[in-house]
Amino acid sequence: MEKVKAPGLKWMKRVGGHVPVWVADEADVRSGYQPKTVNLSYLKDDSDLIVAKCNALQADMLLFRAGYRSRKMEYDGTIRSLLYLYQNHEESTYHSLKPGSLRPYNHYLGRLEHQIGVRRIDSIDGIDIRRWHKDWSSDGKHLAAAAMVRAVLEAAVSFGVMMRLKGCSELLETIQAARRKLPQPRPRTVVAAADQVKAVREAAHKNGRPSSALAYALTFETTLRLWDVIGQWWPMDMGGISDVLDPDRSLKWFGLRWEDIDEDMVLRYRPSKTEDASGAEISYSLKMAPMVLEELAHWPVEKRTGPVIVSEEFGLPYRASIFTQRWSVDRKTAKLPAKLWARDLRASGITEGRESDVSLDDAAKVAGHSSKATTAKVYDRAVMQAADRFAEARLRRREQSGNGRGNGR
Repeated sequence: MEKVKAPGLKWMKRVGGHVPVWVADEADVRSGYQPKTVNLSYLKDDSDLIVAKCNALQADMLLFRAGYRSRKMEYDGTIRSLLYLYQNHEESTYHSLKPGSLRPYNHYLGRLEHQIGVRRIDSIDGIDIRRWHKDWSSDGKHLAAAAMVRAVLEAAVSFGVMMRLKGCSELLETIQAARRKLPQPRPRTVVAAADQVKAVREAAHKNGRPSSALAYALTFETTLRLWDVIGQWWPMDMGGISDVLDPDRSLKWFGLRWEDIDEDMVLRYRPSKTEDASGAEISYSLKMAPMVLEELAHWPVEKRTGPVIVSEEFGLPYRASIFTQRWSVDRKTAKLPAKLWARDLRASGITEGRESDVSLDDAAKVAGHSSKATTAKVYDRAVMQAADRFAEARLRRREQSGNGRGNGR
């Protein structure tokens, strides 16, 4: 990518290319400023986020230099000080964000600091929230973006409430009250039918990427989230231990592995979204997922080790941005609607099940939405029974309509 320029940004030479790193001024470091450097390789593919993060880091260093911030910053009643604590306090919920959430959070945290960082928390009222909403949504054109900015601000304020910081409890109530009166983004309604999924799988094969075809089939049939199927790349200093590494970008990978599929072809996986919450595990018999079985014919048993979805181009799991680009190519080849996203395949599978008279309870279990507190053994049986009923109903519907079967090419 182009080597963008930003305050404090240096491109460090590494094996395989250059890595963006923000570097604090040596004089400030000698005076006690931390951190000395920040590796921004996880933002390498998004120049706007790199610039925004560097600007935020540079502003923080300048505040330290001017005497407004000590090594451990104290809350001074401003939005800026709250955002700093939210991002840097060791007990902050910010540190539990997954990579997929961290990118937009970092972007909007930088925007909030730039736009309203100087505002005192005890001076903000509902009129401010409504006025900011108008700006954040571009006068109502981008409601989803405005909702995301509010969510980020609300997360920071909620952490302030946890710390019992002055004014945060009142501000949280104000944000929540204002939110109820503001227009909300419409939920997505775009879904893919089984024959469309078949078409995009065939397009992926035509474009030389059986890995993409398998990812589409797994997401649609099992209703796993796309980011669990293709996996996520984490910064080295986040999360646990992984044996799938990209040392050039200082990243490690977590996601669906062949080891998550047992000898009976049952896929068992704990989604990243439920791992730290309900702990719900997804179970699905791939014997009842014909699209997946068709795709597995292209994967010899000896190759079924490590990450399930690996890019033919790079020999490593996909980066989300690259996978999205490849989806766009396949979607156009298959002549599918431009509004159809790859991540819509999960909702499409759930919708197919519901339209096939699957009970809401079964659909919730298969999708991992159940929060029932029960033992792992009982829960696993409940999920497998639900998954079988769920799959049987979907297959009956396809047989009746004549859609979704046929080879992957």
